[in-house]
Amino acid sequence: MSSDTRAAGETKGAVELTAAMVLSGTLGVFVIESGASPFNVVFFRCLFGTIALGLYCLVRGFFKNHGFTPKKLGLAALGGAFIVFNWAFLFESYEGTSISVATVVYHTQPFYVVLLGALLFRDKLTATKFGWLGVAFVGLILVAGVSASDLTGGGDSAYLKGLGFALLAAVFYGASTVITKRVTGVKPHLVALVQLVLGIFLLLPFTALSETKDLGADWGWLIGLGLIHTCVMYVLMYSAYQKLPTPKIAVLAFVYPAVAMLMDWAVYGHSVSLLQALGIPLIVAASLGINLGWSFKGKAATTAAAPAAAKPAVEEPAAQEPAVDTDADNETKIEIKSGGTR
Repeated sequence: MSSDTRAAGETKGAVELTAAMVLSGTLGVFVIESGASPFNVVFFRCLFGTIALGLYCLVRGFFKNHGFTPKKLGLAALGGAFIVFNWAFLFESYEGTSISVATVVYHTQPFYVVLLGALLFRDKLTATKFGWLGVAFVGLILVAGVSASDLTGGGDSAYLKGLGFALLAAVFYGASTVITKRVTGVKPHLVALVQLVLGIFLLLPFTALSETKDLGADWGWLIGLGLIHTCVMYVLMYSAYQKLPTPKIAVLAFVYPAVAMLMDWAVYGHSVSLLQALGIPLIVAASLGINLGWSFKGKAATTAAAPAAAKPAVEEPAAQEPAVDTDADNETKIEIKSGGTR
């Protein structure tokens, strides 16, 4: 491949990933404006997302030679169980805090990926990674804005509950990532589709379908979550990840929280305090350091896997949000990043 062709591909990938992150940043507004409960929102996101992404996979012929084995299908489903409840907890956190605070707290997810990988699969946990975890923890304390009175029962319990849901969502995202990245040789679109289908059945017992009779025009927000923030956003991200090197993915992933904070301010008038704002660059720097293998001596260590973006996070976020690497057979392996969805 010539340098010009590669540069053109990277430019296209950068545009695609930026567009995907901008869409992910608007996810919180769609969730809130729908007026539905968090579990209802996730249920219909899975439902409409399954229809849209399933049609896309059918048209593209992805169901032929899909590459699934019983083990891979089981891993995809297990990762899906974590990812759909990650969405539910993230959306629940919006109500107690704000889109801005919940999104930034949710972006501590790469550190849970590191910790869970070390606990479950004995991935190497170096002193440098511990250092970045410490930086992220300081940033998290600042962003959370929790005072002593909050911890002793004299503060806003709803706010603390919202922070807890955001952290729980990040942990569930981390578990999904650690599990799902073991699914190799399968189109990431199909892995995501399996997880969406599973989400329909998992969330049905928690879904109050009777509440939907009064949604009216708000159905448009739920359909948008499935069509725009799931199908379109995933397709853009999967395409971009195949064209971009890890450092560019790492930087562009932070378009998501930036847009989310801008939307939260523009639509709802929410903004972070000066003290909270001081914690944001610490979390950003720590996330980049973990994912890009930065050392505190200024020399890059080995490059890690592609970072969280927030979205299905989906959503990403996150979510988070999916990251794709190419293996020796030129197939793809996936890490669901949300997002999330992010």
